[in-house]
Amino acid sequence: MSGTTVRHPGAPSDLDARYGRTRRSRLRNRTIAWIAAVAVAVVFAAWVVWAGLDGTGPSLEVRDTGYYTGQDTATARFELTVDPGTPVRCAVQALNAEYEIIGWKVVDIPPSDERTRAFAETVRTTMQPDTGLIYRCWLP
Repeated sequence: MSGTTVRHPGAPSDLDARYGRTRRSRLRNRTIAWIAAVAVAVVFAAWVVWAGLDGTGPSLEVRDTGYYTGQDTATARFELTVDPGTPVRCAVQALNAEYEIIGWKVVDIPPSDERTRAFAETVRTTMQPDTGLIYRCWLP
């Protein structure tokens, strides 16, 4: 039996060792898979907590409902929906035919018991306006 290699049952073959199919590599791959699964679970849990806490603040929605213009003023009409008792600040702007801002005004809207209210705010302009609208509203 010269030149013959005797294999023991359960011993890894040369091919298994060559291609990384050893017991040690299986344990390493399993450990990496567990670490990745735990990392995904932690990120998911953090996202759930962040999304849950983020949704607790007051909601705010504003919608332009129309406008009318004068020689040197523009009036923007809008509807504001916000949780009752929440103050809001809005920026109203007037634009000319080239969409340049020719008037701007920040308006403080006091809290109310109503959820949805309608407003009309007039902005003085530097020239003949073409439109008036809400630029943005935010919670102060």
